[in-house]
Amino acid sequence: MKIAVKNMVCQRCVLAVTQILDQMDLPYQQVTMGEVTLADSVSEEKRQQFSEALEAIGFEIIDDKRKQLIEKVKTTIINFIHHDQEKTKLTVSEFLSDKVQYDYNYLSSLFSEMEGITIEKYLINQKIEKVKELIVYDELSLKQIADLLGYSSVAYLSNQFKKVTGLTPSHFKNIRSEKRIPLDKV
Repeated sequence: MKIAVKNMVCQRCVLAVTQILDQMDLPYQQVTMGEVTLADSVSEEKRQQFSEALEAIGFEIIDDKRKQLIEKVKTTIINFIHHDQEKTKLTVSEFLSDKVQYDYNYLSSLFSEMEGITIEKYLINQKIEKVKELIVYDELSLKQIADLLGYSSVAYLSNQFKKVTGLTPSHFKNIRSEKRIPLDKV
């Protein structure tokens, strides 16, 4: 039995959900970002308890199929930008279509309808959050960050960064008071 879970954006999220499953003695096969696969079906009462435990730490069970698909798109983008070390030469549309197994035009239309922004804008926002993180870590040059995130040049990265944040990357690095946005709030 698969359960879609909203706001699982990192390995700590997976760990937190796993701990809830263990505490509730719910047997599971797998917990990944955005999804829990239970070993057996559970009673409605247990499912409700699980839902309440998840909500207490900022997660939510998603029952609506369209919302599940949107969450899968978001999780795929987050994995791609924040966690995957191996970048692909595929376009975003090809990558998402391949990973989510839906036509990109349908995904794009549904995403815009339900989220109020385009997939491309969501992707850019995720990239900029990753750029902020890497700037704060101060281990890579802007050129290395641009290469890592697939920007064609530092100038393009800088222009996009300024468009989204209102700051240049170097100004951001100097003030660092601009707080990063949690991934589930982007």
